[in-house]
Amino acid sequence: MKRRDFVKCGIGAGLGVMVPWHPSLSWTGENPPVGLRPSKFSHRLPKSDGHYKVTAGYVEENPIPDYTWAPDEAYEEFMDMKFGIRLHWGLYAIFQQPMESWQFLDMSFEERQAYQELYKSWNPGKFDATAWVNFFADSGARMFSFTTKHHDGFSMYDTSTRIKSRVDWMAEGGPAIVNCDLAYSIMETPFGRDVTKELCEAAHRKGLKIDLYFSHPDWYDTDFRPYNYHPIQVPSAGQLAIRGNEPEMAEPAKRFPKAGLVMKPDPTSAEVDRMMDRHRRQLEEIITKYGEVTMVCLDQWLGPTVWPRLRDTLLHLRKLRPNVMYRARGIGNYGDYYTPEGFVPGSKENTDTPWFVIFPLAYSFSYDPNPANHKGTQWMVRNLVDIVAKGGNFMVGIGPDGNGEFHKTAINQLKDLGNWLKINGEGIYKTRPRDGDLWHEGAHVWFTRSKDNRTIYAFVDKIEENQIALSTIQSSGIEHVNLLGVESLVAWTVKPGGELVISMESDAMSEMPAVCEWMMCFKITLKS
Repeated sequence: MKRRDFVKCGIGAGLGVMVPWHPSLSWTGENPPVGLRPSKFSHRLPKSDGHYKVTAGYVEENPIPDYTWAPDEAYEEFMDMKFGIRLHWGLYAIFQQPMESWQFLDMSFEERQAYQELYKSWNPGKFDATAWVNFFADSGARMFSFTTKHHDGFSMYDTSTRIKSRVDWMAEGGPAIVNCDLAYSIMETPFGRDVTKELCEAAHRKGLKIDLYFSHPDWYDTDFRPYNYHPIQVPSAGQLAIRGNEPEMAEPAKRFPKAGLVMKPDPTSAEVDRMMDRHRRQLEEIITKYGEVTMVCLDQWLGPTVWPRLRDTLLHLRKLRPNVMYRARGIGNYGDYYTPEGFVPGSKENTDTPWFVIFPLAYSFSYDPNPANHKGTQWMVRNLVDIVAKGGNFMVGIGPDGNGEFHKTAINQLKDLGNWLKINGEGIYKTRPRDGDLWHEGAHVWFTRSKDNRTIYAFVDKIEENQIALSTIQSSGIEHVNLLGVESLVAWTVKPGGELVISMESDAMSEMPAVCEWMMCFKITLKS
């Protein structure tokens, strides 16, 4: 993109950011529509992101003129949240094994057939939406993400859509595409309850924001073949799903170690129409049926041949619920936010797009029965502080078992994080990063700041000789210094060179709550 494709936009005091050209910038009226106002937020994904690379060959770098992102108010609320919990729950939880529904691709024909019949026995008797949401709140989460449908195609909500063809994996002569007429949803199970509805209602009562996860591909519905690792492939898969941009799928047979490659005819135009219609209607459902939904967590991608229709779906959804923010997976720079998965960006310049690190607490995002795999509260504290200091948000992934219960280790570690946040959350929630590289000093100090720039929070995980020296704060403008969790003010001095030195006397150390040993937070109040 050339520089002339950007314009300077001053929104708010002291802002002068470069944003991509947008039709809103040529609006001539006094009050442009909410969706057509210049945004102070960037919508440029890092080109190193794997999902960006996959779609960059066909998703426009610059969205079409009719497209608008979520409004700035939604982005501000997104950046205020800071911490959330990511839930993966589905039929795969019955096995009490990690890796969500990805394990389906590693199954034999017989195992796949059995998997697809699991819904007939699904009955998680210990599920309690209110108890779940209370647990999230006790952990300090301001939001949670819930899986309405993972790649296996099983809908964890009451969908009105119907699947018209699926695979009979044990058909005589080998797997066959057969006609069917079912929702393949939780409402067809013995349990028969819409857990998404119950969770959303509990979240609204508690004041938690909601992110509903939705998988673009669907491995149960054969109308979706061959998109994105679908267990049924077709002769034209290379053109439909641009295998050249998917290194893992350059040799699709390697994705199916037990079953091998199953080839069926290309989808007909009627099947493609049916697929995209169902895809759109399911997304309509999850953003309109459950009250206010803050985000939709899209996952994976479909492909270049259906991209124009997916783009039309996005335009349609934006009109239905303008404030909903969409994860960028499968839609490139049309997305509102980016999710580094399983890693924390090394610097705050990884992207200017609002971001949410997603990281499993145990081995993967679904239920893990091994307590030793859970990374611990200190790991969460350190990553949360590091991420927030760089301007991002943090979602920790856990999953319940087939009965609807979380692992006790996950519960204990997250509740300990909640206890830490009760004391130190002031320096986390609704804060913003300091400019440039001022988000840290060395390897043991991280900073955040209040929105009004009156307060700087210094997070420290290591103190030597009962003092901490900070060189990047204008010490002449300091009013006072507190240690969160300790009632008395902390002693501080300024060295001749301007370095701020905070002393940790024995009294302050003895007053400090035990959970703060993972990370302590100094509140530095500046003069007005």
